Amino acid sequence: MRDFRLYAITGEEFHPGRSLQAVMEEAILGGVDIIQLRDKKSHKREVLEKARVLQALAKKYDIPLIINDHIDVALAVDADGIHLGQDDLPLSEARKIMGRDKIIGISTHKIEEAREAEKGGADYIGVGPIFETKSKEDVVDPVTTAYIQQVAHEISIPFVAIGGIKLHNVEQVLDAGATRICMISEIVGAEDVKGTCEVFSTILEQRGIGS
Repeated sequence: MRDFRLYAITGEEFHPGRSLQAVMEEAILGGVDIIQLRDKKSHKREVLEKARVLQALAKKYDIPLIINDHIDVALAVDADGIHLGQDDLPLSEARKIMGRDKIIGISTHKIEEAREAEKGGADYIGVGPIFETKSKEDVVDPVTTAYIQQVAHEISIPFVAIGGIKLHNVEQVLDAGATRICMISEIVGAEDVKGTCEVFSTILEQRGIGS
């Protein structure tokens, strides 16, 4: 898969009155180089329509679109991949459905899960939540930056740090060894989405982390 550094996940509840397309396009213009559609509450047809909108946007800017959980939607819009949680379809079954050429990411919360994901052929893993977060319901306790250090030391596939990452604490995440970061509310809920992403991009560039 193509490498990335700044990952944005949708969260429409954080930008009432602004369209999904407009907010995500601002994020991309600010430096986001991979996007994920995450929608746990809408009807399937609504999720499909949102996926079509984001797939057109991803194609326009030549970046990957990942669909959270909904493998059928990912296939329907020919998304670049899917992202799974620990309680979702097993990686081996998802791979059979998606094929070898699609990206499969998996959320992990402890090193044993990271090892299993790497062994099972995941293309990347999510590492988190690093800090407390209100962007997701039923979230596990923060894993802290210590988990980033474990993964950076032991796991060879790409990993992205997620969960409660803000402009004021992102340096801690990078100091721990992360080179890819993911946000929901800090990006899509920002008053200036593009400007916020530009700041994150600048911080990454100053660390020598290229897009």
